Amino acid sequence: MEERETFAMENMASDMMAYVEKKAIKANQSEPEDYIGEDGLLYCGRCHTARQIRYMGRIGFVLCDCRQAAQNERLAKRKEMERAEQIEALRLDCFPESTMCEWTFQNDDGMNPKYSKIATQYTEHFDEMKKKGAGLLIYGLPGTGKSYLAACIANKLIDKGRRVHMTNFSRIVNLIQNRFEGRQDYIDSLNRYSLLILDDLGIERKTGYMQENVYTIIDNRYRLGLPMIITTNLMPQDFRTDDVALKRIYDRIIERCFPLHVEGVNRRYSQGKSNMEDVRGLLGL
Repeated sequence: MEERETFAMENMASDMMAYVEKKAIKANQSEPEDYIGEDGLLYCGRCHTARQIRYMGRIGFVLCDCRQAAQNERLAKRKEMERAEQIEALRLDCFPESTMCEWTFQNDDGMNPKYSKIATQYTEHFDEMKKKGAGLLIYGLPGTGKSYLAACIANKLIDKGRRVHMTNFSRIVNLIQNRFEGRQDYIDSLNRYSLLILDDLGIERKTGYMQENVYTIIDNRYRLGLPMIITTNLMPQDFRTDDVALKRIYDRIIERCFPLHVEGVNRRYSQGKSNMEDVRGLLGL
């Protein structure tokens, strides 16, 4: 029985070697310019390096330099395509709106270079920021570009292969309410992201249920030492409150998120005015 099994295994190995050799020969068909060298081996007529070697009494095929370079180029392109697909998947997973994929430092209008520089520095030192669990609290009046700045950070980190998610509390709570079970599983899933961006803190409904969810999400990141970026129209004085529920939320944010006050004109108003002027022109008014 053992002899039959050994014989079968040897046959299988032999068949496999023959198959591999056949594939190698097919992949290495000689070209008209190829030639036999003085050592009796096949050489490439283009780069003049060996296409065959002798090993343990047998002759096998190898890639010459130019074919090796071509294969390396194909592999590099394949890896580049795979990485591009991975980055695209990360970007789609990050943003609730596809237009945010275009909110990048490259597309920045340059109106607030000071804040763009700070945001860029945050991405360049993100490894240290992550170790410290350090985030940003980006606050200011409506329309000054807070969300855009946060999205720029997200896009830059995604380019580096980081997992980032940008959302807001209203959207999170709506998702939770639509789940019959698994509320905590969903909240825990937010911790798989290297950076969580919570947009427009303060616009959500001020109910006990909402505040409890806000606290749970922020407290989870806080306890795990994971960074978060929060944008808000709230001002520093709004964070000083006697409301116990809000105070325990704000205290955790202030402890972990460096405050960045974004000032400037209301871009939405400026853009809206520009659009109206364009419409006025089209209407001949």
